[in-house]
Amino acid sequence: MHLAISLDIADDDGQDILDFGQISAFVRNLEAAGVDMVIISDSTDAPSTSPFEATTLIAALATVTEKIGLVASASTLAHQPYNLARRFASLDIISHGRIGWNATMAQNPREAANFSRSEGFSDEDFRRRAAEYIGIVQGLWRSWDTDALLFDKAGGRFHDPDKMHFLDHKSEFFSVRGPLNIARSPQDTPVLVMSGLVEAEFDFAARFADIALLDAVSLANAKAACDDLKRRAATAGRGPNALKTLATLQAGPEIGTDRLDHLLTAQGCDGLNFALPADLSALDDFTDRILPNLRRHNPARSAHAGATLRDHLGLGAGGER
Repeated sequence: MHLAISLDIADDDGQDILDFGQISAFVRNLEAAGVDMVIISDSTDAPSTSPFEATTLIAALATVTEKIGLVASASTLAHQPYNLARRFASLDIISHGRIGWNATMAQNPREAANFSRSEGFSDEDFRRRAAEYIGIVQGLWRSWDTDALLFDKAGGRFHDPDKMHFLDHKSEFFSVRGPLNIARSPQDTPVLVMSGLVEAEFDFAARFADIALLDAVSLANAKAACDDLKRRAATAGRGPNALKTLATLQAGPEIGTDRLDHLLTAQGCDGLNFALPADLSALDDFTDRILPNLRRHNPARSAHAGATLRDHLGLGAGGER
């Protein structure tokens, strides 16, 4: 069972601001416990319990960790697709292939007002725009074949032109020429995590996501949604290892040892994503109470074999059908 932790650094509950030392210590504890990845949530319109923008934070975390995957949320409203694709491709090189992008399909109606769209988008327009945006980013990540860069000084060839791909995207919301000016990712492409999904977006997620995070009212509901996504992925022609599904649960004090044991052995989704706020008491409680059980269930965690986040998760290459 794969394990992820979602750390919500956009929290206005009046908690003390976390510094980098506190966050990095917590992430290193997760790494030692065999957790596959930590997901840093973010918002451009709310008070925060962390002074860090999410992609900046995972860049710093990449320098103090070695194995754990580092996933940052980044809004499709707050960034142009070319800049976002370039940022995550750079982060993936810095981290030696441990980076993912969490693209949420849930619209924050206040966020658009910070980026010259005070009227926002209708739900349908936001959905279509986000789908176009994600397709552009994934296309830009594939601008260069893995063997496109030759660095042939004697022959005067920097790259093989046949292995460089212009995107030339022109559609309803965006026009992007490409190619990306960053080499191919160490893990083929950064991992695409999709969250905030409603059923209307399941077909799109089943076709393009590497990881689908599902809000779970109950394990039974989560299992049904995970099975549905897997069926849709198979219908879209994707292989059995192309999409992983994780059920999201709030990591509060109500998760006792017995319930945790049940969660960690339950069948259905590919794993669990524990969501917790970024306040020190929540981090300390998780470290003291839940992490020991995760270590007990995952001695010598084999998921950390291999160098990249895709290796950890048993995913195929980016965009694998």
